[in-house]
Amino acid sequence: MSTPKKALFNWSSGKDSALALYKILQNLDFKIECLLTSVNQQFQRISMHGVRVELLEAQAKNIGLPLKIMQIPEMPTMEVYENVMTETLTELKNKGVTHSVFGDIFLEDLRRYREEQLAKIGFEGVFPLWKIPTQNLIQEFISLGFKTIVVCVNERYLDKSFVGRIIDQDFINDLPENVDVCGENGEFHTFAFDGPIFSEPVNFDVGEIVYRKYEKPKNEDSSDTACDTSASDAFDFGFWYCDLIPKN
Repeated sequence: MSTPKKALFNWSSGKDSALALYKILQNLDFKIECLLTSVNQQFQRISMHGVRVELLEAQAKNIGLPLKIMQIPEMPTMEVYENVMTETLTELKNKGVTHSVFGDIFLEDLRRYREEQLAKIGFEGVFPLWKIPTQNLIQEFISLGFKTIVVCVNERYLDKSFVGRIIDQDFINDLPENVDVCGENGEFHTFAFDGPIFSEPVNFDVGEIVYRKYEKPKNEDSSDTACDTSASDAFDFGFWYCDLIPKN
């Protein structure tokens, strides 16, 4: 029996991460050393999802894996982001980690970018959910007993009524036809709080719902922490966020 390869897991806090982690934990070829999450340095919330760091830490505790946080400026250039990532991965590589696991499903350009960046450091990417139809994934997610709440929606695709909802069959049925059921195109993001990878549910209260619109950065090489800003008209749209309040 071969020794499992040491891997980090890129943890977003959402449902795709939760299902991908569930699958990779059953794969004896890999041993997950830690969860890795990008956090907005200014607001101490998960990049893109807007979830408080305290809830991220509660997730990691209930999953039973170490958490490594990357502090990222609110509107970093790609160079800044990649430098932080390279520094972090190099540190993990020195501890024997060789693989990086993602919950991506079908975005070819994103996978290619990840693999190119990883190759520079000598890492390999692992994609447990790759090319599985999203309708199948969401049904598997629900049937396994996972629970997740929508914490961010892009108003380009969904209105305010979808944020703060638990994903169940009713939610799926209510989605417009042009929206992927897993939100793979950045339509919405979630916070997973219960399921087979958790020793117990993460407790929280649902707080206020807020609207935020991002200004287009002057530097064309900038990335940002909104749900999705890859489209040319991305900054014409805002995002609805549901704040989750940690609860003991």
